[in-house]
Amino acid sequence: MSLDGTRAHLRGPGDLPPLVERAARTARQLGFPYSCRPEQGRLLRALAAGAHRIGETGTGLGVGLGWLVTGMRADATAVSVERDPERAAKAAWLYSELAPQVTVECGDWTAIAAHGPFDLLVLDGGGQGKDGGPAADPVELLRPGGVLVVDDFTPAVGRPPVHDGRPDRARLHWLEHPALRSVEIPLAPDLAALVCTRRAD
Repeated sequence: MSLDGTRAHLRGPGDLPPLVERAARTARQLGFPYSCRPEQGRLLRALAAGAHRIGETGTGLGVGLGWLVTGMRADATAVSVERDPERAAKAAWLYSELAPQVTVECGDWTAIAAHGPFDLLVLDGGGQGKDGGPAADPVELLRPGGVLVVDDFTPAVGRPPVHDGRPDRARLHWLEHPALRSVEIPLAPDLAALVCTRRAD
């Protein structure tokens, strides 16, 4: 969830993939500002190229999903869950028409577990699952070598990373998880993502 992600897509140079642009325009029409930012989307597109089974939580109106689909191989599939029924229905309609290899369903973020394990999983949607809750077990959710992306952090400026003056437990959960090899990737001066690979051992 990015506070101004929808608008960021529509004020740029106009080089968006058509599916991403259509989803962003739908998000703007419905007054949903919290789409991922283009910097995050480009990272997702690159990572999707190496995945066969892709999952996402927090569909919104499908902007991030559009980036994933743009990078997907022809034989890949994706599933995304969205807790808001209206947004889920709108995104499901959009993707059923334009990307039949994609499934969008309405549900809490924990519903993603029923569709795994994944080669690539994007934990999104306003912090759902980002703090490492009981359903966010990378051993269960990812295949060995699978990649987890946790987005919408501000770049860390020291160690340990802090949030609101305290150690950032959500970020540390993933950076120090024993089943993962994790790195923080700065995407913009005010934006970073964690990219974590499940260990094979």
